[in-house]
Amino acid sequence: MKFFIDTGNPGEIQAAKDMGVLDGVTTNPTLLARENKPYKELLAEICRITDGPVSAEVTAVDAAGMFKQGKDLAKIADNIVIKVPIIKDGVIAIKKLTSEGIKVNVTLCFSSTQALIAAKAGATFISPFVGRLDDISTSGMQLIEEIITIYDNFGFETEVLVASVRHSMHVVEAALMGADIVTMPFNVIEKLLNHPLTDIGLKKFLDDWAKVKK
Repeated sequence: MKFFIDTGNPGEIQAAKDMGVLDGVTTNPTLLARENKPYKELLAEICRITDGPVSAEVTAVDAAGMFKQGKDLAKIADNIVIKVPIIKDGVIAIKKLTSEGIKVNVTLCFSSTQALIAAKAGATFISPFVGRLDDISTSGMQLIEEIITIYDNFGFETEVLVASVRHSMHVVEAALMGADIVTMPFNVIEKLLNHPLTDIGLKKFLDDWAKVKK
């Protein structure tokens, strides 16, 4: 399973790369706005840090506008992937962008029918938002299971990119289900390493070592 980091912060992206676990980056307008830099310059900087896919989201809501923005964003770097919302005009834009060889990450997916439409339109990635579904007492991970089953049934090549990840168990469940990718904030990546028995065991080893006569 591939790990993407969900951030617009170059420092966090570099830290994930230094850990050896970075396969790609997802951004959105909110994440980029937090960095208070010109967004194209920021995206170019991110693309210099990683060779993996870097998702950049359109802000237009009409098909022509999404296509125009997507074409413009794709010029920033070869590894830019265009994020498009799963709405009717978005589906039209997905088809047009992919027909020109531009990779598309379909975002704001909350149902298996939306995921099916995205795959049929040629999406490179589908991004179901599991955390936001959990927030409204709906199982986000059940949606992931449904999408994986549907894609496997028909041999769709669209990769399942689990998004809106809030904690380590989302990552574990996604891995058990066979999701292709999980994108998560840097603090969730760090939490994947945490275990109290590791901390206790390390402390004991170091305490015992301190008693060794040198």
